[in-house]
Amino acid sequence: MEVGARDGLQNEKAILSAKDKIHLINLLSASGLKRIEAGSFVSPKWVPQMADSDAVFNGISRSNDVIYSALTPNLKGFEAALSVGVDEVAIFGAASESFSQKNINCSISESLKRFEPVIAAANTHNIPVRGYVSCVMGCPYEGEISSDSVAQVSKGLHDMGCYEISLGDTIGTGTPASTARLLENVCHHVPVADLAVHFHDTYGQALVNIYTALQFGISSIDSAVAGLGGCPYAKGASGNVATEDVLYMLNGLGIESGVSMDKLLVATEFISSVLNRKPVSKVANALLAKVN
Repeated sequence: MEVGARDGLQNEKAILSAKDKIHLINLLSASGLKRIEAGSFVSPKWVPQMADSDAVFNGISRSNDVIYSALTPNLKGFEAALSVGVDEVAIFGAASESFSQKNINCSISESLKRFEPVIAAANTHNIPVRGYVSCVMGCPYEGEISSDSVAQVSKGLHDMGCYEISLGDTIGTGTPASTARLLENVCHHVPVADLAVHFHDTYGQALVNIYTALQFGISSIDSAVAGLGGCPYAKGASGNVATEDVLYMLNGLGIESGVSMDKLLVATEFISSVLNRKPVSKVANALLAKVN
């Protein structure tokens, strides 16, 4: 799942134009990526970068074999997403009570209750729903998070109807050992085929954690072009694992993804020029240095 256009950009201080976001998504579509999170239908007061998600969805050149999704935390957001023809929506909870209160101003159980109308509406319109769980390895307020808490929230979202649960290491504190312990627990409550992983690379552990997840049979990986992203509620948390770095690793393992590195790097160069900074991705920097 390519999350650069939403999770990656949402915390950028400089507001990007809809035109630039549309061009980025079109370049990502052309690279062979099959699942792209293209926007978020939330209050512009809280996430001003996503205020033009309707214009973005209306402006992208859609590929028939690409799923374009959006984050929709409430029914109003879902209805807005539905009006622009999203293929899939996502909701999000947290495994940390403190993070849930800081992020969405309610408890974990209250947050799950809030999502019931969204899932019911999505079912009515045959729109798949994906569930995110934040702070699966650690919380900026509580520290280490119990894998039992993660398993409980993951099972709750899955039981409600989320077809896939993305486990998010929001502050990037996970290691291969803690990743293995987490998955050993969660896999008892949610089928491994219905799990995805979402690692931030704050401590440089994202790739080895993904490699660990692959050993468990997980085949759905969230990543962001150029390593975009961060978390406003997690001080010091760096961006999502870079799509280029994940692709390079998968290619080295002989795992076919259908994504063209050359075409992906076109998107990398574009968004890096828009943001006026080098990509975080080590692979992108190494490969682009050879051609520039």
